[in-house]
Amino acid sequence: MDLLTQIILQAGRSAVELSLFVLLPIMVVMLSLMRMLEARGVLDWVVARLAPLLRPAGLTGLGVFAALQINFVSFAAPMATLTMMESRGASDRHLAATLAMVMAMAQANVTFPMAAMGLSFGPVLLLSLVGGIAAAAVTYHGFGRHLSAAEARLDETLHHRVAEDPKGVLDVINRAGAEAFKISVGAIPMLVLALVAVMALRATGSIDALTGALTPLLNFLGIDPALILLTLTKCIAGGTAMMGVMDEMLKSGVTSVSTLNASAGFLIHPLDVAGVAVLISAGPRVATVWKPAALGAIVGIALRTAGHVLLPA
Repeated sequence: MDLLTQIILQAGRSAVELSLFVLLPIMVVMLSLMRMLEARGVLDWVVARLAPLLRPAGLTGLGVFAALQINFVSFAAPMATLTMMESRGASDRHLAATLAMVMAMAQANVTFPMAAMGLSFGPVLLLSLVGGIAAAAVTYHGFGRHLSAAEARLDETLHHRVAEDPKGVLDVINRAGAEAFKISVGAIPMLVLALVAVMALRATGSIDALTGALTPLLNFLGIDPALILLTLTKCIAGGTAMMGVMDEMLKSGVTSVSTLNASAGFLIHPLDVAGVAVLISAGPRVATVWKPAALGAIVGIALRTAGHVLLPA
């Protein structure tokens, strides 16, 4: 019982420190910047110019906005855009392509905090865009080609606040700060549970046994055995929990920054149990296209993984 209590307290301390002292300040700054660009119309300008270029990949203007949201806000941010697309009559093929892109890209709520751990943000962002576009294209033209392409007359206007005076600017910043706080505090329960599970598995020797069994094969393939624990955590508990485990492993010297960068394409994306569950709750039609979207996302993630392995930061 004493061991379990120590594990819980240690996991809780690590989760709170990561959420409040790493995730929160970074998300406050990045969300404030994103919301200001949004309020000033900069994002509208970017979307209007990128949408025609990306339409052959099955992405509409709102799909481009979803890409900006996941790369610069959080993995949950595109939910509102997916809901908007569904309610405004986007076709099932466009929904599937957009969902595949979102599931294949790197989420900002993990990439920005992990940049403080040594993650090279530039290559991650570039390969995230490449993987996301590839996932959308292969879903729209391949895995989702059997889906309905019928769509209503689309209204792709982006409704958001404006910041034309000091009061408007302050309002945008305050709302961005509140959003960042909600994201950071909301991550604590999953972080605590994931870290408790990981520490308990370590204490029982389960992780060591699995790692020992697979280490010869992984060494032969040139893969860091530390990825076993990171992969299990990622698949079950999501990217934020994986980030907490990675932080602990880096501090204890179990893994390295080079492994962090080389595995970024494989570990940083919302295609996991928690991420998919959140994203498909955006609407009933979004939920029905998750299978072809997930297949497309796997292609995009594989492309990102190869990119990080071949061009490590």
